[in-house]
Amino acid sequence: MTVPIAQPSIRLRVPRPDDATAWHRVFDHPDVMEFHGGSAQDLAHDEEFTERQRELAAEHGFCLYTLLDETDQVLGFTGAQPWPQPWGPVGEIEIGWRLGRAFWGLGYATLAAEATLERVRAAGVDRVVAMVDARNERSLAVTRRLGMRRAETYVSPVSGVTAVCHRLEL
Repeated sequence: MTVPIAQPSIRLRVPRPDDATAWHRVFDHPDVMEFHGGSAQDLAHDEEFTERQRELAAEHGFCLYTLLDETDQVLGFTGAQPWPQPWGPVGEIEIGWRLGRAFWGLGYATLAAEATLERVRAAGVDRVVAMVDARNERSLAVTRRLGMRRAETYVSPVSGVTAVCHRLEL
């Protein structure tokens, strides 16, 4: 007899102003920031970033949401936004995720990304991309679990990092 493994319970919400502090706290770990510049941004950056997500939610109907567990503990973020760089998949909608180190390996990233896909589909988006650092095996595994296909490879003109673009038709 096979016993099903319980799925974690999550909730996505448009970031509130106080989520900037929570994001700052959960992302302040070298493992979390390994593929995002190496260290956490300052709190002012996170405050501006959460404000931008509220604006995107109002404008597009989706954003990078605050990811919460069943106790409303902030785990990180997941969601979608227009690709924000002048290089790469310009004009595309990118899905993404970032979780605090304590929450890795528990199924949250994939579950939250699936919830994001439902939300962007409901907003009328018909395809998404995920840009992943070519060395980030954990995030590459999430793209595979979502059924995304590997497409182009880009090199950031700023950092020189190779990023793999994955695509998914909704």
